[in-house]
Amino acid sequence: MPVRPTFANARTLLNTAEVELWPAGLLRARSNADARALARASRVLRRKDDGRYLAAVLPEGLVGLVPGWSRSVGMDDALDRLEAAQARGAPIDPDLSGVLPLHGLRRRLDHLGLDADDYAARTGLVLVAEPATLALAGFDRYRRPLWLTRAAGRAWQAMRQAAAGDQIALEAISGYRSHAYQLGIFQRKLERGQPLARILTVNAAPGYSEHHAGTALDIGTPGQPPAEESFETTAAFAWLQANATRFSFYMSYPRGNAHGIIYEPWHWRHGGR
Repeated sequence: MPVRPTFANARTLLNTAEVELWPAGLLRARSNADARALARASRVLRRKDDGRYLAAVLPEGLVGLVPGWSRSVGMDDALDRLEAAQARGAPIDPDLSGVLPLHGLRRRLDHLGLDADDYAARTGLVLVAEPATLALAGFDRYRRPLWLTRAAGRAWQAMRQAAAGDQIALEAISGYRSHAYQLGIFQRKLERGQPLARILTVNAAPGYSEHHAGTALDIGTPGQPPAEESFETTAAFAWLQANATRFSFYMSYPRGNAHGIIYEPWHWRHGGR
């Protein structure tokens, strides 16, 4: 498959159900072979459930990084997405790329033994589709790329800058998370013998997290542990309570929320209430 050396917007994550197409410059090498490939690649095809690098887009073409990469689940969709991105030759607009279908997720939930309709009825939550394209919104506390929808990313940057002007430091702890990542957590815990009901007390069911939509952020501040209720005692939380709605951010899970989710003062969503 012929490949041009560069193509459309290196600040976007191209998303498919099983494989993500990452800008190579945002990935960390895990071996000498990875380092050599990443130094020359424009994109890397990365499996979503375990993060493994499958293939790299090099000037001379698409080069596999693991044996049997072309037979990986979801590779046909990923190659179609790659080809479409190359054919465009223009920057990709994340806001116009749509969302991924949910039918594959439903099949995998059935395989886990989770009744999606029953779970939705009990919690009041709905299945959340993943964006087909996400935009780089900076980096999180751990220097990992922070992927959000373009609108949410711009609002986050504006809110963070406004807080800094008031001597308040806001940090992103995490943003977008894929269905596959969440499903992998469940599969590994089930393989270790944990019952599904127990897992659901500490992990949201795959497909039902606002993080899947690329519009939700876990927010922290320096010196505070991530995703802990103690965040509510900080000046950063007080600032968010007073100012976040100016940037269309809302706390999703206050005390006593209707979904039965624990109080999460760190979790904020961009968009409608």
